[in-house]
Amino acid sequence: MASATSGGAAGSGDLSDDVVAGQAAYNRWVLAAYDIGVLGISNSFVWRCPTKRLRRLYDDHVSARHLDIGVGTGYYLDKARWPTPNPAVTLVDLNENSLRTASARIGRLAPLTAVRNALEPVGTLPGAPFDSVGVNYLLHCMPGSLDVKAEKLLAAIRPTMGPGAVLFGSTILADAAKLSAPARKLLGFYNQKGIFHNTEDQVGALDRALEAVFATHRVEIIGGVATFVASEPRRLDVS
Repeated sequence: MASATSGGAAGSGDLSDDVVAGQAAYNRWVLAAYDIGVLGISNSFVWRCPTKRLRRLYDDHVSARHLDIGVGTGYYLDKARWPTPNPAVTLVDLNENSLRTASARIGRLAPLTAVRNALEPVGTLPGAPFDSVGVNYLLHCMPGSLDVKAEKLLAAIRPTMGPGAVLFGSTILADAAKLSAPARKLLGFYNQKGIFHNTEDQVGALDRALEAVFATHRVEIIGGVATFVASEPRRLDVS
């Protein structure tokens, strides 16, 4: 079934060169090789965070009303153990190639899609409010310091979340424990090409950003990757 698509009116204007570069690498050829190159090789042998550990985040936390931002190929959504046979799923990405690829992969779920820059307010999203939000391997592709981009991302997401919603995700850090020489080399290459923007990303910044928005959160370092889960969103300031 074809997915319904919401256009890019909100949160996708005035894009910086760094924002464009961070998502532009994911063309159809890169996406065709992504599952093998990143999920099959890099996760286990470079970042030392096996894909099965990231799949577990989805198995444990996806809900009947799920939002995924930065959707990649849709692998994790395709493999997830959903709590209901017919979950309502909304996909958000700035890259339309990723949206098409992921949407086709989970076509059986009839996902809704929206083109958005998640560093800006995303406006009204189809399917909101959500009970779970996934942001997997997104932050390290976003430009800016981790303090700033995490704050902006969470500010964009928070209004879409229901009162009992859970946020979960992962990001590659520059300061994560004992990055191997190949990992440091690949991280430097990706940053030089503008695909990654994480040379200064440190776990403390992620921890502070989550603490400011959620009453409960945890961060775990697995190899060169920080995984996180946050719940009990704090009340929005409506003053």
